[in-house]
Amino acid sequence: MEKNKALGAAKKGNRTPRHKEHNAPGGPKNPFGNRQTKEELIAKLKEQAEKNKSD
Repeated sequence: MEKNKALGAAKKGNRTPRHKEHNAPGGPKNPFGNRQTKEELIAKLKEQAEKNKSD
């Protein structure tokens, strides 16, 4: 038995992901270049906070 081969250990050198993320950049749910500006994010958060206050 070789020293570098532990039973149950992950294989070295295999850098490919096991699956694709549902919201990976460049996918249909998160396309490239579709990032909000800071002002847009702040406005969105304030709107949600006002909505939650009224509930």
